[in-house]
Parts: sequence; structure tokens; C-alpha cells
Amino acid sequence: DKAVRPTNIMGATKRLAEIITQHTATKIENLNFSIVRFGNVIGSSGSVIPLFMNQINNGGPVTVTDPNMTRYFMAIPEAAKLILIAGSYGKKAEIFLLDMGKPIKIIDLAKNMIFLSGNKIKSEINQDEGIEIKIINKMPGEKIEEELLIDGKIKNTGHKKVMVLDETKIIDFPLDELIYDIRMAIDKQDKNIIKNILNKYLREYKPSE
Repeated sequence: DKAVRPTNIMGATKRLAEIITQHTATKIENLNFSIVRFGNVIGSSGSVIPLFMNQINNGGPVTVTDPNMTRYFMAIPEAAKLILIAGSYGKKAEIFLLDMGKPIKIIDLAKNMIFLSGNKIKSEINQDEGIEIKIINKMPGEKIEEELLIDGKIKNTGHKKVMVLDETKIIDFPLDELIYDIRMAIDKQDKNIIKNILNKYLREYKPSE
């Protein structure tokens, strides 16, 4: 999801990987590529759920960056299964979307986790006990809502939870030059070179301040 109109380096590198994959697919015959976009996987590295659980176990506060922030969530087994199914439909670097259901408000997730852990939520009325939910500033480049679609239309596949995007336009660029630039950035471990690469090859990349 972070690859769609990326605002930070993580999302921009994911989008660049999509473009490289699509571009490479036009150069290699008899080899299929598949790209799959989906939201957050519960319990995976970077998931907010283990963070919230750790904060609750430590007595709080549970930190939420914005009360309006929403995210899609999917269990690890379901995500893995649908990724494999999407791969079986792939022909030439199509972009697949997984049905993630409805987005969930992060603050509602925090409240439910506090209640399910047997705790109360600390409030102005109830200040003596419970877990505090603390609203903190949004991180640079962090979106309020995640997107899965840049442009084009969604088409059905043979599976109700796997869709494919009708956005087959391949961004034309010198792939060899890009790979060379990436290797140079890796060798030098210079984040400024990485930023320059992303700005050069990703027109839709709008880095945060």
C-alpha cells in the first residue's frame, strides 16, 4: 500500500521495485512476474499490534499518531495464501490487489486491545486507573489513509479476494543506468544518493518535509 503515491523512502523504494519488475518483464521472454499490493499484516515486523500490546503490558500509554488514521489489516496465513494465488494468475508483471476488507481506525484498534486485555481506558472522568491513549504527532511521510490504487480500473480474477489492476502502462527509463545508480548508492552507503535516485525515476514521489 505504501507504494501508491509514496511520501516516504520506504514507499518510494517499493514503487521503484514495481517499476523495475514491470520494465524487466518486457525484456525477458518466457518468465512471468507478479506484483501484489496489500495492507498491514497482523503480527509481522513493523505491525502496530505488537507495539500496542507491549505498551499495554507496561501500563501505557498507548501511542496513536492521529485519531483519524486508518489502516488495512490481514492475518499472516491469509496474506500468504492470497499472494501465492495471485502469483498463479500472473502473466507479465500485472499488479494484483488483495481484498483487505474495510480499513480500521487505529484509535479504535487501540481501544479494543485495551478492553480485551482486561483494562480500562484512562480519561478525564476516570483518571485514577486504566491505560492512557496518547495522541502524538504524525511521523514525516506517514499517511492518514493508505491507498492501493494509483490509476486505472480494477478487474476480477478467478478468485473473489484477488483483483488485478488495468494499469499496464510501463514507465520507460534506462534500466541499466538505474541499476548502476543503485549499486553506487549501496557501495557508498549514502542516503542522499538514494533520495536523488528516487526523485529522478519516480515522478509521483513527493517526499515529506
